[in-house]
Amino acid sequence: MLFGLAIGLSVAVAIYKNDSGSRSRPPQQTREPAGLSATVSGESRAPATAEEEAAPEPRFSFYDMLPNFEVVIPEQESDVRPDRAAAPVEEPGVYVLQAGSFSTPADADRRRAELALLGIESRVQRVSIDDRSYHRVRIGPTDDLDRLNRIRRQLRDAGIDALRIRLGD
Repeated sequence: MLFGLAIGLSVAVAIYKNDSGSRSRPPQQTREPAGLSATVSGESRAPATAEEEAAPEPRFSFYDMLPNFEVVIPEQESDVRPDRAAAPVEEPGVYVLQAGSFSTPADADRRRAELALLGIESRVQRVSIDDRSYHRVRIGPTDDLDRLNRIRRQLRDAGIDALRIRLGD
């Protein structure tokens, strides 16, 4: 046990002596900025050369760019108005109305029941998009523009949003 203690102390002394030898060196002088050294010592310096006067470019330029991109936010909110009543469809073709798209079949069946109470026949179409299933409630297809406009008016009066999809001629 004493032998191990002696080896540990000798290694510690060697490290201490080696470290204290490096401390005896004089520290390197650091260069002070030109304006600071002249102010502190009261000396006047010779004019600086062109290389010394050229300040290094700043590392980032966003300090100069940001004030140019200032966004002014108005204090009043803009007026929001409801959409006008939908104009009747006049272009001939085959149309489908989509009365909703739901992630659960129960919600789609509920919308289908609402449409049935209004006297509108509909069907539920199941689609998969990006590994998720959606249930679309669709009305049609129909090429009768009068019937299409009448159904759209019924849906609007009932508060049901519907998408008009044109399938073709």
